[in-house]
Amino acid sequence: MIYIKINNKLIKLVLILPLLTLMSSQVYADRKLYERYDKKPQQNLKQQVPKGYRYDNRFRHDHYYPSTGFRLSHLPSRHYEIRYRNQPYFYSSGIWYLRSGPQFIVTVPPLGIVVPFLPPFYTTLWVSGVPYYYANDVYYVWQPERNGYVVTNPPQDMNEQETQLLPEQLFVYPKQGQNEKKQTEDRYQCHRWAVKQTEYDPSQPPENMNQQELGNKRENYQKAIKTCLEGRGYSVR
Repeated sequence: MIYIKINNKLIKLVLILPLLTLMSSQVYADRKLYERYDKKPQQNLKQQVPKGYRYDNRFRHDHYYPSTGFRLSHLPSRHYEIRYRNQPYFYSSGIWYLRSGPQFIVTVPPLGIVVPFLPPFYTTLWVSGVPYYYANDVYYVWQPERNGYVVTNPPQDMNEQETQLLPEQLFVYPKQGQNEKKQTEDRYQCHRWAVKQTEYDPSQPPENMNQQELGNKRENYQKAIKTCLEGRGYSVR
């Protein structure tokens, strides 16, 4: 009992320190959880997906995302704030967030909001000659007059059995920390280079070519774009 008064301050510090450690650990855990399931190719993560995440396999997209309503105490390290009708939205790798008190909640983006670049993982759909970019239940279309990709409704005349997909989707991982804008630019430039090298554009395949010839062209295109991306510091699978 003699030492209680003398060590009163020390006792309070001992009680506070575990609390601070717990709070900082939660922020770190939230960020690591996001980065673990967002930054890597995800073909083999089905048995490891944590509670609150879902598997998007529409159009063979094959990627994991946190479900709408999922909460984080801290945003991912790479995120962008986009204001739309005086409301700040936060965008990171195809996932949209809104602030909810001291936390952030996964949400659905409003139609008409514009992003300057696509997510690192997306699937290209060609419907009636128009390219749509799909990721995480969201459709984007390029609008040059707005210099960005606009969140839009699904195409009305879309038939999932007839919709043309870019074949054999590549899983691209930035080994040198390239941001999303850089990734989108590199993927587009490598696509154009591969088209020039192989004289084959998977978004506009020739109609007068048999399946074997198309298969050979497609394989050569995939090899070319993989070579280009690897030369720019990406891991491609």
